[in-house]
Amino acid sequence: MTPITKDPPRSSDIPIKDIVEYILNLFDTQGFQEYLGEPVSQREHALQAADLARREHAPPALIAAALLHDIGHLLPADNLLAFGDDTRHEERAASWLSRSFGPDVTEPIRLHVAAKRYLCTTEIGYLNQLSSGSRHSLALQGGLLSHEDVAAFERDPHFESAIRVRRWDEEAKVPGASMPNPRTYAAILKQLLLLPNAT
Repeated sequence: MTPITKDPPRSSDIPIKDIVEYILNLFDTQGFQEYLGEPVSQREHALQAADLARREHAPPALIAAALLHDIGHLLPADNLLAFGDDTRHEERAASWLSRSFGPDVTEPIRLHVAAKRYLCTTEIGYLNQLSSGSRHSLALQGGLLSHEDVAAFERDPHFESAIRVRRWDEEAKVPGASMPNPRTYAAILKQLLLLPNAT
């Protein structure tokens, strides 16, 4: 299979007031794809992560980050890990979202893969708790961090938020769990848009 390389629509091509509807449509049209060997779909995984954030009374930006942390896999023509290579979906998502949402949303998304590598490096037993899919992607994503990278990650102002998103990420893989429709989160996403008067 040949990877598709066409870029997704740039967020700058979509009016900010329409970006939430575009995102929700992605969940409705692309979200039923397999989640990289896990027993849930991309949509189920996103909704479970957001629900975990909501249940922990996370702030709205962090609920949005949990919902959108893997949206890089849903953007059109993403070649995913199925092609045997890490697509840096976290960078792709954060970059694509950055015109519409501030760093309290996009930085935990950008850092959630580094957070997995950090936890595997620093927390005894964390690596053994990963699903087989997470262990496979860990190797593609660079494996454990060096001491220098651990220290640099801990200095990042979004370090703690990224760790929280990462923990929800790993827990959000329960087959058959009942979850609300993605549109439940429309109001949260709209209130976080960088356009103050977006509706």
